[in-house]
Amino acid sequence: MASTTTTEGVVPWPTDLAAQYREAGYWKDELLTAPIWRMAARRPDDIALVDGETRIGYAEMCRRADALGARLRELGFETDDRVVVQLPNTWEFVIFTLGCLRAGIIPVMALPAHRRHELEYLAEHSEAVAMVVPDILRDFDHQALAKAIRDAVPSVRDIIVLGDAHADAIDLRGLCALPADHEDPAATLDALPISPDAVALFLLSGGTTGLPKLIPRSHNDYRYNAEVANEAARFDDSTNYLVTLPASHNFPLACPGLLGTFLAGGTVVMLQSPEPSRAFATIEAQRVTHVAAVPAVVQRWIDYEEAERTGQLATLRVVQVGGSRLVDELAARVKPVLGATLQQVFGMAEGLLNMTRLDDPEPIVIGTQGRPVSPGDMVRIVDEDGDPVPLGGRGVLHTQGPYTLRGYYKAADHNKRSFAPDGWYITGDIVELREDGNLVVQGRDKDLINRAGEKISGEEVENLLYRHPGIEMNAAVAIPDPALGERVCVYATLREGVQIELDDLRRLMRDAGVAAYKLPEVLVIIDSMPLTKVGKIDKKALREDLTRRGALEPGSTHYPG
Repeated sequence: MASTTTTEGVVPWPTDLAAQYREAGYWKDELLTAPIWRMAARRPDDIALVDGETRIGYAEMCRRADALGARLRELGFETDDRVVVQLPNTWEFVIFTLGCLRAGIIPVMALPAHRRHELEYLAEHSEAVAMVVPDILRDFDHQALAKAIRDAVPSVRDIIVLGDAHADAIDLRGLCALPADHEDPAATLDALPISPDAVALFLLSGGTTGLPKLIPRSHNDYRYNAEVANEAARFDDSTNYLVTLPASHNFPLACPGLLGTFLAGGTVVMLQSPEPSRAFATIEAQRVTHVAAVPAVVQRWIDYEEAERTGQLATLRVVQVGGSRLVDELAARVKPVLGATLQQVFGMAEGLLNMTRLDDPEPIVIGTQGRPVSPGDMVRIVDEDGDPVPLGGRGVLHTQGPYTLRGYYKAADHNKRSFAPDGWYITGDIVELREDGNLVVQGRDKDLINRAGEKISGEEVENLLYRHPGIEMNAAVAIPDPALGERVCVYATLREGVQIELDDLRRLMRDAGVAAYKLPEVLVIIDSMPLTKVGKIDKKALREDLTRRGALEPGSTHYPG
């Protein structure tokens, strides 16, 4: 039997496991926002949210979120309505997210880098009734794109805009405004019958077989995700947390992220760029104590601090690093250069979180990706045949637990491949489980490219490139990169008489409306594509060829001979 859920297409937890999670106290059967609102009642004037010169206290933040949620309900938004959210790191992102959680409206957490290719799919698959976008961001017209998607996707009714909203759009800042003195939006929202088992929001999978899958996170499980991460990261009311990764990512959202910071009574500082001079100035000005980053960002910060000796990081206590494997050599430089404790984070939007602990010995902090944060987390390592791997051996990581999903949203075929028959999630990560319980990440067994923490499906890139009439066969593989971890490298065979440059393929993908981080950065043209015995492209052989070729410069095209 399964526990109840309110959203069709969501795979629920089995009833017996749900009962165990409640009995253990993991699930509190309250909305994710409930403890934040209690914090606001106890400490109304404490600063919750900082964005440049904007400083918002806990009571004001909650009043704005309640007003937004009530205004959305007045506009016709209903419980379980989906809204695609594509906003930069601003205070309005926080208010909109909290307001939706209070009103039972489900944010679908897109990224600012997404374009029509991804956004139209997300809107259609989630049956979104609205899109929330900036007007213009980095010279790109998001409002115009949202209108084009509204024309293409029948379910999309409204466009909400941060910035200069056109006449047929809704102004986000107006929705975020404080309520009038005579209004009581909190009472309206408190009366809504929203189940703690209901979907709170949809995160996006890395996606190994095309476009990202939707990950349903309930109020019960996502609140626990943030709370148990708080314990491992030791967030408290003295925490000043800098959000400089895209806030819609699981890592800066709830690991512990901005939600964990609010649950602990700390202060969230929003910043739209991790560029070192801006990030360091913000850390100094706002007395930031904790920050989350990906390895490529940490590399830039270390290089910048070594060159500039800024002295701006005196308040920084913890640098969390995740998204992709942090090499040991770089891990060893974090504390000596940045002056903060390194906390390695290995997790996934699907659930399981592993962290090194702040009091771990240096060899564990530098050489492992930590251990599960919850006593309810279960992990097993299996070989290619599904048999257990002994301690110290390498295999594929399977997991289940009180905040790990049981299935992607409306994705029956994907679920058959991604979940074992007994319900365990097959992560696709190749890991070593040490005797002390810590994991060492060795790579992936799936066709996935990890560029600075952004997961790119090789299959998605390949399918798009087959639109070029000159390509006979192509394969996208990861090329190692010291700064970003991996970049997209495309191997291609061409039809007779055709010549192609890397820029041709990048232009094709841009014209298709694909996020820029997915564009190929190296093109290798070969005479014939290596195939396996069953006729599939042999990517193992291509990776071996890459190793033989040595370093290939980003932006380069390589020809046979």
